[in-house]
Amino acid sequence: MSTPAAADPHAAAPAESIPATVSAALPDISSREQFRGLLWLVAAAFFMQALDSTVVNTAVPAMAEALKVTPLGMRTALTSYVLTLAILIPASPWLCDRLGTRRVFGLAIIVFGVGSLLCGVAQTLPQLVAARVLQGIGGASLMPVGRYVLVRSIAKREFVHAMSTVATFGLLGSVLGPLLGGALVEFTSWRLIFLINVPVAVAGVWMNRRDMPDYRLERANRFDFLGFLLFAATSALLLTASELAGSKPVPWERIGLCTGVALLLGTVYVWHSRRTAHPVADLSLLRVRSVWVALAGGLFTRLGISGMFLLLVLFLQVGCGWSPLMAGLMMVPQALGSISAKWVINRALVYFGYRRLLLGNTLLVAVLLAMFALLGPTSPVWVIALLTFLYGSFSGLQYTAMNTLIYNDLDIKHASMASSMASTAQYLAMSFGIALSTLLMEAMLQGHAHEDYVVAFRWTVVLLAAITAAASRVFSRLRHDRPLPGAPVPE
Repeated sequence: MSTPAAADPHAAAPAESIPATVSAALPDISSREQFRGLLWLVAAAFFMQALDSTVVNTAVPAMAEALKVTPLGMRTALTSYVLTLAILIPASPWLCDRLGTRRVFGLAIIVFGVGSLLCGVAQTLPQLVAARVLQGIGGASLMPVGRYVLVRSIAKREFVHAMSTVATFGLLGSVLGPLLGGALVEFTSWRLIFLINVPVAVAGVWMNRRDMPDYRLERANRFDFLGFLLFAATSALLLTASELAGSKPVPWERIGLCTGVALLLGTVYVWHSRRTAHPVADLSLLRVRSVWVALAGGLFTRLGISGMFLLLVLFLQVGCGWSPLMAGLMMVPQALGSISAKWVINRALVYFGYRRLLLGNTLLVAVLLAMFALLGPTSPVWVIALLTFLYGSFSGLQYTAMNTLIYNDLDIKHASMASSMASTAQYLAMSFGIALSTLLMEAMLQGHAHEDYVVAFRWTVVLLAAITAAASRVFSRLRHDRPLPGAPVPE
């Protein structure tokens, strides 16, 4: 999982820029067939993470009541996990170079499982936050290492299909998460929403020993510890500033200090990365158009839509008086919509190309997001279900296209760093998106009672829709890439 050199932004992508490590003795067996066990393993890891993320959203009101905080005050328990992922993900390439993908992936599953166990027995919000950080330490290597091993093992012509298959199992976790979370909260205890990860982690450790390839370097590059500290401090300070914005009264001086120091450290990191042979995040890859567009477009898109699921759960439970189980059921159409989108992504990319698909789909997601402002306590259940299904379909299409775009013009030697940078940007955007959405809700609720959650929800989703629509401008910077009529549809 070596750190890549910079790519030539003007060079054409080779026909097999991410070749499969398929044995020459088995030429007739597709890479997906040869690495079937690996696909199941990575899918199980994605399932575990997706289940954990979505199951928590449904339980936020019950957890807030048990821990004696407001529902919106629970954002620390959500953002601490996501920010930990973002901070530690850049270390995963070096860890794999040094220890090997099999050992790193196995340790990650174990730490994630232990963190889940501690979340299930936490008695206070600080304890829960600490346990969520431990979960993040384990989860930081699951997605980037899983993606990297798939890039190394699956042929490029089959890569989008393989990623869609893996993501589908992750989305199954999204289907079961809200439903299971609502049922557990209503009939048992919210603590079980974390404890269900433990048996999945045990199965994952067994599968890892059997199916995970062990990619590593003979001699690992020196770890960019200074760059890692600079990046971690910058990210943590920016999220701290967003957390402080929710305080009453707002400590503007501390917010300004955190923001200013974060910008200074970020500038120092840019200077440092240009003078380091193996930086923790190789910013020279941003010279490749598809890379910087994928990262920037994903950042702004997720700022608008990452907090939507939490807001919808609060809207249904706090604003409309729904039970946790009913609110969980209403999340299922969204996940089913995302799954359905995975089966059309190949044909959509062949017909439209990345530029036209992402440009138009981003605007459609923004429109659907704004349509949630039309909902209220008297809205028919079928209308809410239909809207969440459509929103899930187009947002699922968006996520898959953004996640594969970054690899479009890169050779295999760039796959390690690209995977790390993509995952880091994804989780940073998610943490800031959750913080932004809850801060907007709090701003709309200033001086009002909980029954005004509906009004606050409506204004918040309109603002988030505007942010999402603005992200389409980034995708317009892609080159026109629509294939010629009659181009074959990849399997």
